[in-house]
Amino acid sequence: MTDHRTLANAIRALSMDAVQQANSGHPGAPMGMADIAETLWNGFLKHNPANPDWIDRDRFVLSNGHGSMLLYSLLHLSGYDLELKELKNFRQLHSKTPGHPEYGYAPGVETTTGPLGQGLGNAVGMAIAERTLAAQYNKLEHSIIDHYTYTFLGDGCLMEGISHEVCSLAGTLKLGKLIAFYDDNGISIDGEVEGWFSDDTPKRFESYGWHVIANVDGHDRAAIEAAIKEAQLQHCKPTLICCQTKIGFGSPNKEGKESSHGAPLGAEEIALTREKLGWTHAPFEIPADVYAAWNATEKGSAAESEWQIKLDHYRTQYPDECAELERRMAGEMPSDWNEKAQSIISGVDQAAEKIASRKASQNALNDFGPMLPELIGGSADLAGSNLTIWSGSRGIEEQAGGNYIYFGVREFGMAAIMNGIVLHGGFKVYGATFLMFSEYARNALRMAALMKIPSVFVFTHDSIGLGEDGPTHQPVEQAATLRLMPNMDVWRACDAVESSVSWKAALERTDGPSSLLFSRQALAPQTRTKEQLANIQKGGYVLVDCAEPQAIIIATGSEVALAVDAQAELATQGINCRVVSMPSTNVFDRQSDAYKMSVLPESVTARVVIEAGVSGGWYKYAGTRCAMICLDQFGESGPADQVFEYFGFNVANVVGNVKALL
Repeated sequence: MTDHRTLANAIRALSMDAVQQANSGHPGAPMGMADIAETLWNGFLKHNPANPDWIDRDRFVLSNGHGSMLLYSLLHLSGYDLELKELKNFRQLHSKTPGHPEYGYAPGVETTTGPLGQGLGNAVGMAIAERTLAAQYNKLEHSIIDHYTYTFLGDGCLMEGISHEVCSLAGTLKLGKLIAFYDDNGISIDGEVEGWFSDDTPKRFESYGWHVIANVDGHDRAAIEAAIKEAQLQHCKPTLICCQTKIGFGSPNKEGKESSHGAPLGAEEIALTREKLGWTHAPFEIPADVYAAWNATEKGSAAESEWQIKLDHYRTQYPDECAELERRMAGEMPSDWNEKAQSIISGVDQAAEKIASRKASQNALNDFGPMLPELIGGSADLAGSNLTIWSGSRGIEEQAGGNYIYFGVREFGMAAIMNGIVLHGGFKVYGATFLMFSEYARNALRMAALMKIPSVFVFTHDSIGLGEDGPTHQPVEQAATLRLMPNMDVWRACDAVESSVSWKAALERTDGPSSLLFSRQALAPQTRTKEQLANIQKGGYVLVDCAEPQAIIIATGSEVALAVDAQAELATQGINCRVVSMPSTNVFDRQSDAYKMSVLPESVTARVVIEAGVSGGWYKYAGTRCAMICLDQFGESGPADQVFEYFGFNVANVVGNVKALL
């Protein structure tokens, strides 16, 4: 029988060979963590390479994603559809083995990692999803959702602030089936970390409420195995296993040194490493007995078949719950969703009193929430301001099968956790904060967009309408920069109807995230025809029209009402204007040229844009004969109506700008 060190050395060999061939990459972490990975994957991990999407598989996240060859080696060796040629094409254009693991490229890659600490946040989200789904569907005699989330992380992940945010929450939530392996090798890019990272990590995690297993020899299989078994006994605490390892293990001259971290070892050093490890095989050559010992397909298929029998028994006793679970895991909406959702939107009172769009958002949650058992969300300590709690909300800290997460003041952590819940499957996930503080969460928003996953980010207090809290809290450039993010759909609703439409669009979306921007201040409702109501979902539409318009006023969000008022005043002066509401420029851009031309005809060149934010992104719609009533500077502290007036967001200014163009 092939010994475990030889199996681990297969990882080391593939990793150093692939990095050397690419002349780029990070061999140190894969070589250092190979023994931990071999122990976990061959001794504990529940997975089926023949079906990477098996619902009840354990999740594995490589948070220190620069060590991607570790993951690719594990997937290849254990039998996933990742051929050796893909490892030989490591870091090459269009290969399935990019420089950092990317979701959707190779089967078995659960999430995109690389920006340090975010994989750890994703893992926390996956553990939340597992526990919540289990509480919602498991029965006393049926445990159909029962798996672990394992994550590898390094010093860099723990230095990043997001690690505090997500690990603090994980401890508070008592996520007992989350097990993290800390690669404590004492080395980062700049060298020995003791000069800039002297934390007592075990005490830090103990203070979070984690179970900590310290001083584990990361090259001793028996010690690693014992630590994992101990971790699995902790039902009410996540576990951190601190593994002391040597980066670049096996390299005679670079083991334990930063020189093995982020550069090829070099042909001469690789030859010496092969000799030291006793690995006599040529580059990319894996003996048949090593492949046989690693291959997990038979074991994984048997485990899934055993689980399938459990699921069939469950289906017999609980057919409705089983059908709903399978629908949710498939990412499908309820069969009656569209009909009911459209009825709700059509029924929104267009003559109601003014309400803030954040309140309209809450109303939409109250309307849509009862139809979606998969809905789960929360707020970064702003529930009373974001209005993200709806009538059916139940906190998961009190009820394991609940649907509301009190994230605390952890915007970045919240967004990364959301992404992890989405990636786990079975949920529609939303999380909220002020638009200004999207900046704290920005990189996790970008990761959602990069992965094309449908996280829903809710951002309230979306302009200088925030008022007295002043420019530190008043967003100016945030809406524009979110619109620039590839794959991100940004919706800025002008009233209750557009708020409901934006929620519907975000909940239905499957190919990317959405950012929903809502106001603090009350907004006037707009009246629409049936056709206009249908056109909201196209991102931009004609809200108020006239015969032979001389100018077009384009507005979004809270400024739409101002555009409508200005249009009415211009009409009294004999000037014909069209008002275009543009709740989502991203969605509007995807419409047909014919539709876009019908909304913004080339024949009408005089155009005025109104948005309480930066002007830069609007010129593509306004053209060159235009006026921008925007905000290319920071705001001011004061009552919202006075701040708007001060910056020229009033009827007189809009009218004056239109007339100046004619």
